[in-house]
Amino acid sequence: MKYMKLDQKGAVLAEYIWIDGSNGVRTKTKTLKKAVKDYKELPEWNFDGSSTGQAPGDNSDVYIRPVAIFPDPFRGGDNILVMTETWDPDGTPNKFNYRHECERLMEANAKHEPWFGLEQEYTILGPDGWPYGWPKGGYPAPQGPYYCGVGTGKVFCRDIVEAHYKACLYAGIQISGINAEVMPSQWEYQVGPCEGIALGDHLWMSRYILYRVAEEFGAKITIDPKPIKGDWNGTGLHTNMSTAEMRKDGGMKAIEDACKKLGERNEEHILVYGEGNAERMTGEHETASIDKFSYGVANRGASIRIPRQCAKEGKGYFEDRRPASNGDPYRITGILMETIFGFEDGVDLSKAEK
Repeated sequence: MKYMKLDQKGAVLAEYIWIDGSNGVRTKTKTLKKAVKDYKELPEWNFDGSSTGQAPGDNSDVYIRPVAIFPDPFRGGDNILVMTETWDPDGTPNKFNYRHECERLMEANAKHEPWFGLEQEYTILGPDGWPYGWPKGGYPAPQGPYYCGVGTGKVFCRDIVEAHYKACLYAGIQISGINAEVMPSQWEYQVGPCEGIALGDHLWMSRYILYRVAEEFGAKITIDPKPIKGDWNGTGLHTNMSTAEMRKDGGMKAIEDACKKLGERNEEHILVYGEGNAERMTGEHETASIDKFSYGVANRGASIRIPRQCAKEGKGYFEDRRPASNGDPYRITGILMETIFGFEDGVDLSKAEK
């Protein structure tokens, strides 16, 4: 767009981004008089929470407090993207502010040096809501040639995927890879490894960038865990985790101990692992049954997969395959910390709603 190159006369645009009451992202832009290097230099702001499902109409102000900044890949220059937390006027976290609780758990257990890597799957839809490249009102050939595929008829919308990849790299997102997934027009990118709370910040910002990129192509992005019913793979948010204890020699014991603890709270985890997950976790299409916990080496049909290389070396990480693609990374990583290392006073991420 030709206007994007116009001189801003020293002003800087800060795009404040927050998570709304329906697990989506909202944004508004603030003009700054000069460039900033740290989120702590930025002012608190507010928005109408009654229009985002986060406050009643008679007390609608919700405050957004900056917690992280990223270079803006859309405006360039000194312009920034600002990740924020939502707070109520009485000084307490908004009921949809799961970051605050997650950060408390991360800080309380920082000595364990938790690393996370999340695999965000999503599906690209046309303006009509049907997957790109699919016959109108019909279906493509069965699954098989699409996973990591190459060539016309096997992959769709690679231009959107590549644009998102480059935009994330520009923004400093710790994006570590991409690949086409099992269902046509279904893709995945990986974020991490990140330590502690940073994973949630980077994953949410990567989602915002994905929605914005798709906007420019006239496409829609869905992170519904089962966007197409029937014999098609669902979409997940596989969560890889390791701690200092798991990464050192003999760490397999720490991994197995964690798996046993996770098995004791399967129901609590499922409650916060995303909406509509029961349609995805059927025991088919590389998933475990939603109500049965299991773990095993190299088993993609288990709730928790321990990579074969980790089992061979006796240390490493595990992959929690239960989270749905629309899961909140703050809630996912937070409850993993809670289950493995114990509760923190005043924090309970196992609640489906506050």
